[in-house]
Amino acid sequence: MISLFYFYPMIQTLILSFQSGPGVNLEFAGLHNYTRLFTDPNFLAALFNTVIFFIFQVPLMIIFALMFSVMLNNKKLKFKGLFRTAIFLPAVTSLVAYSVIFKYLFSNNGTLNSMLINLGVIAEPITWLQDPFWAKIVIILAITWRWVGYNMIFYLSALQNVDDSIYEAAKIDGASPFQQFFKITIPMLKPIILFTSIVSTIGTLQLFDEPMNITEGGPGNATLTISQYIYNLSFEYTPDFGYAAAVSFTIVVMVVIFSIIQFKFAGDKNE
Repeated sequence: MISLFYFYPMIQTLILSFQSGPGVNLEFAGLHNYTRLFTDPNFLAALFNTVIFFIFQVPLMIIFALMFSVMLNNKKLKFKGLFRTAIFLPAVTSLVAYSVIFKYLFSNNGTLNSMLINLGVIAEPITWLQDPFWAKIVIILAITWRWVGYNMIFYLSALQNVDDSIYEAAKIDGASPFQQFFKITIPMLKPIILFTSIVSTIGTLQLFDEPMNITEGGPGNATLTISQYIYNLSFEYTPDFGYAAAVSFTIVVMVVIFSIIQFKFAGDKNE
């Protein structure tokens, strides 16, 4: 079953990436699709946008997930179940539903602009979805909002398995909460942080839903991602499945490279 549903499609996609032609009229083209990547402005724009989302969104998500997990692990905190549910809820929210909400919040006449104008922060509405810079910010906010709670659950589960006596001993030795966080919490969560970093890297490099539903890759190609470009090559433009397959393998290469870097800097030094 694994060979049929995992390895066979991967091998077929690799073979397909060396073929070219409209629709299903494909012919062997050697490395043409791969050399084409370096001169394709749409692909280069999608690659740049995807890397930008990765660089900013993954660290933000991990930092916020760590902060929330530490706060919600406090035994003195009341209504912990309510807070945990509220923060985790975005992870199980319908992608289309929350994308519509984000489009409404960040539209020219949306809730956010109205609130900022009423508070006197801005004089004119910010074109969140029509400006390349702000459109990227909206996408980063959307995916961070959605996945912080998901990663928080992993950290919270790990923290609940840490013996309280470790923190008590640190307090007796005069360690501040700040020192406890960096000297105890972070080292104890290191394997989980590595795991969530790699999973988040894979998810962000495959980003499709938010740009597709919130900005449709615009304005221009300002929020176009590699996955969305693969979709466009296959279904929006004249079908070019061979080139789309070649583009898809760039994600594989990027995942491998970034995962190796993360293992190098965050993995066990003895392995």
